[in-house]
Amino acid sequence: MSDVAAQDAARDSVHVLSFGCRLNLVEGEAMRRAALAAGRHDLGIVNTCGVTGEAVRQARQAIRRLKREAPTRDLVVTGCAAQMDAAAFAAMPEVDRVVGNGAKTAVATWRGGSTDDGATLAEVVAGRSPLEEGVEDHTRAFLSVQNGCDHSCTFCAIPLGRGPSRSAPLADVVRSAARLAGQGFREIVLTGVDLTSYGSDLPNAAGLGQLVRAILAGVPALERLRLSSIDCIEADPVLRAAFAEEERLMPYLHLSLQSGDDMILKRMKRRHSRADAVAVCAELRRLRPDITFGADLIAGFPTETEAMAEGTRALIEDCGLTFLHVFPFSPRPGTPAARMPQVAPPLAKERARRLREVGDVALRRHLRAQIGRRLSVLAERGGIGRAADFTPVSVGQATPGSLTPITIAGHDGRKLFGRTHEL
Repeated sequence: MSDVAAQDAARDSVHVLSFGCRLNLVEGEAMRRAALAAGRHDLGIVNTCGVTGEAVRQARQAIRRLKREAPTRDLVVTGCAAQMDAAAFAAMPEVDRVVGNGAKTAVATWRGGSTDDGATLAEVVAGRSPLEEGVEDHTRAFLSVQNGCDHSCTFCAIPLGRGPSRSAPLADVVRSAARLAGQGFREIVLTGVDLTSYGSDLPNAAGLGQLVRAILAGVPALERLRLSSIDCIEADPVLRAAFAEEERLMPYLHLSLQSGDDMILKRMKRRHSRADAVAVCAELRRLRPDITFGADLIAGFPTETEAMAEGTRALIEDCGLTFLHVFPFSPRPGTPAARMPQVAPPLAKERARRLREVGDVALRRHLRAQIGRRLSVLAERGGIGRAADFTPVSVGQATPGSLTPITIAGHDGRKLFGRTHEL
């Protein structure tokens, strides 16, 4: 067996299934590395998400399925849902061990036996540095630079699973980015639970904009730097200027908007108004005309009326949103929103369906506008790649990790396709 084949076999002997955010995917890769470094094999890890009740249900379903498929394999459960309710997961007969968020990426954790390691929130906060590296499909690298959240949105249980905001030191992030670029990664994605709060806890209070500038200045070999989801109102002036001035900062932002109605935003305890969201999108589009926006939107939040729901649907057009993540409201135990007057679940699902319909129209409009353009596309596995603005593009047999120029000829409603050019 070749060295590469042996490495792939070892990697496959630790099966990691991550739910939820990009940060969980990064931590999933970090757990795999830690488990292999600890000498573990024939191990299954389920990295749960606690954002919605549906995410928890899917995790429990996956745990049962994985144990049926490999009854003799040790199965460890971790992540936010497990952090918030370790006892419930430990009680599942399929689960051999529960590991808290604060310890899950430490090598020493994976040398342990089959005891319950569900951590307290204090242990999460005292856990490892937020800086972790992960790789998506051998094409782009992810850097987790921030963890936790200092805000108290009424619908969100994530602070219970992640603790307050903590940032990785700026110099450490730049060194990690340089190392990843040196390994041949052409794109790095910065991620975190509340990415725009980056640096607020550091001695020099360096913000996300300063971090972006430092990476681009300190790692000239890096061809693409991308941001994951951000809070629109906390995009600092340095970050906004970077979008105008730094071509290597990719023109795409996924915004945590949640609603297009001011009363609902207040009841969510969000920090922006509807007008703020529209203004931020307009300013960034002025600074970077090719920028594209995605957004998280919640349908059927408690007390939402039909008029309020219509305000959210109209926000898609008013902000010029293209890529939507739409969620029917799901009450999380222990949050204020769970105690508010609820919208009937079937109605929330219907409102979510209508939001997705509007989003589909916006996406098709965006795809049509790309026809005739020549785009540089980062190829992934499976014949799909991403343009600079994160639009999916068919790349045929292009080598994963390569930057491929493609002249766009059409679309299928979800992705672009066209003619590939030789570099």
